[in-house]
Amino acid sequence: MEQLEFFEIPSPCIGVCQTDARGYCKGCLRSREERFNWLHFSDAQKNEVIRLCKQRHRRRRLALLKAKKTAILEERAAATQSLDFDIDAE
Repeated sequence: MEQLEFFEIPSPCIGVCQTDARGYCKGCLRSREERFNWLHFSDAQKNEVIRLCKQRHRRRRLALLKAKKTAILEERAAATQSLDFDIDAE
């Protein structure tokens, strides 16, 4: 059973209207279709779009964190490699 909405569901737009390489808005992470049809969507469809945007945001943050972790590990490996002393060489 669908819950009644008493208030209009606001657009997730934050005013950063540029698309990324995958076609999602860099600001709100909606697809082109989701942006263009927002005013024609039912409340259930709008809630689904918002759910998808949140999911995309979490995925994007996770990817950025993984990239940062990889960069830190590579930096650490390069730094320890330059400090690698051969103890057995004595």
